[in-house]
Amino acid sequence: MNFDLNGLLGDWPYDPASITARWIVGRDGTRKIQMRLDLGVLQMEPTGRPDGARPHGHDTLLAYYLAREEAEGAHAAGFELDAAACGELQQEAAQFYYRYISLYALRDLEGVVADTDHTLGILELVSRHVEDDELAWQFLQFYPYIRMMNTRALAEMAAENHAYDDAIAALEEGIADIRSFWRDQGDEEDEEESREIELLTDLLGDLRGSRPRSEVDRLQDELSRAIAAENYERAARLRDALKLLRKT
Repeated sequence: MNFDLNGLLGDWPYDPASITARWIVGRDGTRKIQMRLDLGVLQMEPTGRPDGARPHGHDTLLAYYLAREEAEGAHAAGFELDAAACGELQQEAAQFYYRYISLYALRDLEGVVADTDHTLGILELVSRHVEDDELAWQFLQFYPYIRMMNTRALAEMAAENHAYDDAIAALEEGIADIRSFWRDQGDEEDEEESREIELLTDLLGDLRGSRPRSEVDRLQDELSRAIAAENYERAARLRDALKLLRKT
C-alpha cells in the first residue's frame, strides 16, 4: 500500500487566503469533512466529536462533564477542572474550531451554529469549574471570536430565509454580548478595537440597507409625512392601519 499523500494533495491545492474544505464519502459509506492545510488534510466526522472518539462513553468531553455536573451538582466539593482536564477540553475545542470554520466555508450554517454553541458551552463549563484565572483565560480569550461566528451564522441563516428582523435581532444581541464580555474584563480598549464587533456591525449595516421594506415601514413613512404636512385626518387613518397590521 502506498501511503504517499502527494497524489491526493497535488489535485487539491492549498490556498492560504481562504478556508478550503469539501465533503467526501468515506470507506464506511458516510459523509466526512476534509479541510486542506499547508502540510496536508484534516478529515472530520460531521457530527459528534470531529475525531469520532467517545470520551468516557459520551458523544463529547463536554457532554461527559455536563453529565458529571448534573449527577454531582454544579458546586459539588471536589468538582474542579485541573490543568490536565483543561488540556483535553482545549483539544476538543480546537477540533470543533476546525470543523466550524470548514462548515462555514461549505455554507452549512446550521452546523456552524451547533459547533459554536458546543464551544461556548466548553467556555461556560470552564468558567464554573476552573479556579485558576490564567488557566480560565486560555479559554475565555476566544469568546469574542466564537460568539461572532455563532452570531454571523445565525444572522446569515435567518437572512437566507428572508427573516430579516430575526437576523437583525441576532446581530444586535451578539454585538451586545461581546461588548458586555470586554466590559466585564475591564478592557474598554479591546472593546473599541474589537475586530469581531466591527465585522458584526458592518454586517448589521449591510443587512439594514438591503432589507426589503415592509408594509409597516411604508405606512410609518407616510404617517411621518402626514404629520409634517399637518394632515391629521390622514394621520389618524394611517395610525389605525398600523395598529391593525401590528396585531396580525
